[in-house]
Amino acid sequence: MSKKRSSDVDTRGKLAKDVQRIDRELVKLMNERAKVVKQLARAPIGESAELNSVATDIDAAISSGRGPLDERALRATFRELASGCRALSKPIRVAYLGPLYSYSYLATIERFGSSAELAPVATIAAVFEELNRGHADYGVVPLENSTDGRVVDTLGMFARMPVRICGEVQLRIHHNLLAKCERGDITEVYSKPQALSQCREWLAKHLPTARTVEMTSTAAAAQLAAEKPGAAAVASRLAATNYGLDFVAENIEDNPHNVTRFAVIGGEVGQRTGKDKTAVMFEIPHQPGSLADVMAIFKREKLNMTWIESFPMAGGNSEYLFFIELEGHQTDAKVGRALGLLGKKTVRLEILGSYSTAEPID
Repeated sequence: MSKKRSSDVDTRGKLAKDVQRIDRELVKLMNERAKVVKQLARAPIGESAELNSVATDIDAAISSGRGPLDERALRATFRELASGCRALSKPIRVAYLGPLYSYSYLATIERFGSSAELAPVATIAAVFEELNRGHADYGVVPLENSTDGRVVDTLGMFARMPVRICGEVQLRIHHNLLAKCERGDITEVYSKPQALSQCREWLAKHLPTARTVEMTSTAAAAQLAAEKPGAAAVASRLAATNYGLDFVAENIEDNPHNVTRFAVIGGEVGQRTGKDKTAVMFEIPHQPGSLADVMAIFKREKLNMTWIESFPMAGGNSEYLFFIELEGHQTDAKVGRALGLLGKKTVRLEILGSYSTAEPID
């Protein structure tokens, strides 16, 4: 063996031993983290407070160092570690709009990891009902999309069953055209209405003769495309992998900055982080100037509203509920003052929750 080859073998052997040593250190540190989390869960603030701080803790940990691993890889590692640690303290059951491999599933995994007990349900209303009946600890529901706007079914359920919002997940949505045939053989494209809407221009240009068919979810569309000749689905990369579909075209969304925001419901009020939102729902008197009076409160307290929606109340009496998100935590002095004044100006006021602002993730 030449000296160079011998030196290369020695170097590889040393590097392999370094990897083994670091792996042992990582396992030791992960177990130390798990022990501390178990102790934290027994503290008076409880496990829910630890859960609500996970996303912020992960962001802080990731931003504390620089290296060859990208943010996505680091985030996935921390997410599963946090999920496993929480499962040691208290099993968590999370209801979400199913089925598996839908975008709601991806958002749920992003927030809770795979160690949680995930419970797919058929409708957004069923997610709320699972929480209301005590069958789930948390729920994940779509709230709004940067292309299609508000998710009406979710806002409608907050009006009927105002559960607490304790967090948010923002997913960059990348749609893919999936099939088991060539593009020229596609006669039908299946997906949920929102996904088809977000790709309407691409589909009109590249598949002008194909019929679009609405489904209950992108995952259900992918399953059908795997079984039906000439059918394609607009769905996620994970759906392609799990249903054995080929990528006919990738990232076909019309808006390259397409983001869907999901609300995490249930649990306790999120801890104050300094980068928070507070969500409220209210009904105002049906008389001139009522809404202006409410808006004046936020202006006077110099609070920035990040989202406002109106929603017709049941009964057809032309009255509306208003949903508002504003910057700040409900424990902040000026937010507290505003909420106090708001209670005097409204017929009904529900503080839906305060939670840390999340950044969009792939």
